[in-house]
Amino acid sequence: MLTPYRNLFATPGGLAFSISGLIARLPIAMTYLSVTFIVVHETNSYTLAGTISTGAALINAAFSPMWSRKADQLGQAKVLRFTIPSYIGFGLLFIFTITHDAPTLVWMASIFLAEAFLPNIGGLVRRRWLHTLGEKEGNRPLINTAYSFEALVDEIVFTIGPLIASAAAISIAPEAGMYFAFSFMSVGTGLYILQKNSEPPPHPIIKGEKRTAVLTIPNVQAVFLPYIFLGAFFMSATLSTIAFADQHGAKSSTGILLAIWSAGSAVAAIFNGAIKWKITDGQKFIYSIIAMFFATLLLLVSHSILVLGIVLFINGFGVAPILVAGYSMVEKSVSAAKVTETFAWVLAGLQVGNALPGPLVGYMIDHYGADRSFIVPVIALLLAMLSLLPYLKVWRVLIKI
Repeated sequence: MLTPYRNLFATPGGLAFSISGLIARLPIAMTYLSVTFIVVHETNSYTLAGTISTGAALINAAFSPMWSRKADQLGQAKVLRFTIPSYIGFGLLFIFTITHDAPTLVWMASIFLAEAFLPNIGGLVRRRWLHTLGEKEGNRPLINTAYSFEALVDEIVFTIGPLIASAAAISIAPEAGMYFAFSFMSVGTGLYILQKNSEPPPHPIIKGEKRTAVLTIPNVQAVFLPYIFLGAFFMSATLSTIAFADQHGAKSSTGILLAIWSAGSAVAAIFNGAIKWKITDGQKFIYSIIAMFFATLLLLVSHSILVLGIVLFINGFGVAPILVAGYSMVEKSVSAAKVTETFAWVLAGLQVGNALPGPLVGYMIDHYGADRSFIVPVIALLLAMLSLLPYLKVWRVLIKI
């Protein structure tokens, strides 16, 4: 079972740029939590902190595809040399202004500008795997292993990152989490840029060439739309889990429950990359969404922390296969000149979805309790399945690739 991973790690330079990419994208799982710690400490307002985090996520979703498009056109190193110092610079300005009693609009603008300069590093790493392994049909199983490994890396990032941010904020200072995040990004990005041999060649704009916007491509739209509802599912399930643990007097179990959910996805990612699938990515995507929907129904009858943990672990099995299949389908639907940008749009769909369910989940928790608030992630997954229907003709093509 481990043979595909041995072959993957034997790829010259592969493990080096993947690990440096892991370090560089740790801040993605640390920044929003760190911003919340800082804003709450300085303003004592969770409402304002939540608004800032949501706004920052939406701004990043809007601008990240642009930087990915530039990475396709100019090269990854050129874009990272410009965006990362800008991101860190505006982030430090945010810390300085909010801790020195600057007007709210000043420090709010600083963090929003920082997020506008944050590229989709996970997409850059996946694009580099695609280039390094060779964009040929015969290499698809190994490319699937690479995408699965990066899905595993994502789970590691979103498990370790919040733990570091929380520990730093509680034991050192509210802003310490952001300082750690900037350190990781500086080191990881620096090491990543040094890996010149594995960098994909740029695809500069040719004068007079007609370029189609990525989101006008039906194959990409067909994946982008359900990803929005998947993002809503992830966020609503997270918020409901936090409230459930608090309601049952086990607030300290929140991190463990979310880690168990991530562990289910991590296990699925490992198996997904080790298996030579006899079904296509399109079929895997649809089957996984349906299976995860039925697994999510079990959340409605989870009346204890133990049962919820088991259900979340089972539910996590569907996460990695869906994400890997989505990335693979959109990558095969565009030219090499647009792959990185396409990856960024897929992630943007998840980010947009993350911003949607907060008010509804909060209302359900406040008026009906955390147990019943799990109906929101169930509805989100139902909408994800229904969002396939407008693109039935497209899916007839996608299930073949």
